[in-house]
Amino acid sequence: MSETEVLWTVHDVSGFLRVPVATIYQWRVRSEGPPAMRIGRHLRFDPETVRQWTREQREAG
Repeated sequence: MSETEVLWTVHDVSGFLRVPVATIYQWRVRSEGPPAMRIGRHLRFDPETVRQWTREQREAG
């Protein structure tokens, strides 16, 4: 992640992947979705990590 790139919220990831926010949370419970970090009470995602996870899903499918 570049220093100028902003971490994504759950809503950002939801929009990028075009899945409901609830799906992101379900994936977290099942340890299936893109990795996230907790900052205080908030989940944040590294955009490049989400993009890499997306590429891995495409390759696995």
